Amino acid sequence: MSTSDHSAVPAPAPASFSVSVADVELEADDLDPGQIVSGDPVVTGKVLWESADGKQVRGIWQITPGVVTDIEANELFVVVSGRATVEVEGGETLEVAPGSACVLREGDRTTWTVHETLRKAYHISY
Repeated sequence: MSTSDHSAVPAPAPASFSVSVADVELEADDLDPGQIVSGDPVVTGKVLWESADGKQVRGIWQITPGVVTDIEANELFVVVSGRATVEVEGGETLEVAPGSACVLREGDRTTWTVHETLRKAYHISY
């Protein structure tokens, strides 16, 4: 098989796996200073899986206390630890805590008031 033929073969799907969301070591993630409303929040995260086309991402994300704004992606997440209030501009105010499953709509403008360091497992579709 030539090299060009080989490159046309799709990569195999990643193996199934399991992680302890609470114990995964997270990496520093940039937070645009323009998003910070108050406090000194720090964001960390880890991508666990990403589709070959980059349109789906699954991972773990954490933010320390403070207030930040964001423009959301199409996301489902489950809070593992911590607590926050998420105000959706023109919509609901969501109180999230351990065990909360939350769906955010792509394009929603939000303000996150993080009361206790929040860690979540997420799935984003672009």
